[in-house]
Amino acid sequence: MRRRWRWLAAVASKLPMESVQIGLVQMMCATEPALNLEKALAMTERAAAQGAQVVCLQELFRTPYLCQREDAQLFDLAEPIPGPSTQAMSKLAAARKIGIIVPVFERRAAGVYHNSAVVIDADGQIAGCYRKMHIPDDPGYYEKFYFAPGDLGFLSHRTSHGTLGVLICWDQWFPEAARLTAMAGAQILFYPTAIGWYRDERPSAREKQRDAWETIQRSHAIANGVYVAAVNRVGTEDEIEFWGNSFVAGPLGEVLARAGSDEDILLAECKLEKVERVRRLWPFLRDRRIDAYGDLLERWRK
Repeated sequence: MRRRWRWLAAVASKLPMESVQIGLVQMMCATEPALNLEKALAMTERAAAQGAQVVCLQELFRTPYLCQREDAQLFDLAEPIPGPSTQAMSKLAAARKIGIIVPVFERRAAGVYHNSAVVIDADGQIAGCYRKMHIPDDPGYYEKFYFAPGDLGFLSHRTSHGTLGVLICWDQWFPEAARLTAMAGAQILFYPTAIGWYRDERPSAREKQRDAWETIQRSHAIANGVYVAAVNRVGTEDEIEFWGNSFVAGPLGEVLARAGSDEDILLAECKLEKVERVRRLWPFLRDRRIDAYGDLLERWRK
């Protein structure tokens, strides 16, 4: 086994290495959408100036995290696609020749809203859209009140800077979502996120939650041989303290970069050919027993 590993590593080392610099924008959000959009544009511009070729913003970056209560007036914060966020980011993407992942509170039609993310390519054109598939409903996270479940499936988006997959926050806990997005061809999985602690939670419980959040996403990187980039908001909004700690993991689950709990622009280099190298060494996708997984379509095994 060790000899086979050395042989595969030697062969894989001869592959060319295409590199993409990604940037994650971790920010606090104000109550005024225009201010948040202005800040996100400025921080995305800074990320591009620092060499980022693909920039990902956090979940619902243009608004406060509105799902802490059920309030029908907050539907007024939604926007269409194309809309103010995508139009502004498209101009910036074209000017800086970068890709941008733009999470949006999408107004699809009267009474139909989604938690979505738009992928904008380096020419300013929309390369694709993802609608959050797994919708939570917990104290402080009343998302089922606001968002219809996604209906576009698990997608990859071909861009000038690689094939990108996008999943959103609660999706990050589901291995099926990561697997299907990787199987669609994604080389990097982006997870725009809004997750934090309740104000009264004990320090020990906080640490366990944050560790679990990072561990499950690093496991997606390992199981699928892909890069994983999770970007989380920071700051306290009502009863939730968002913990930040955005990070990028490589295809072996190694953490390449990690932010703290303050506003930050996190940069990391992703060598896309490493996806091929790792999958040759750890061929999990090859060895899947697709003939034996039928019960995964059941809610619970009989």
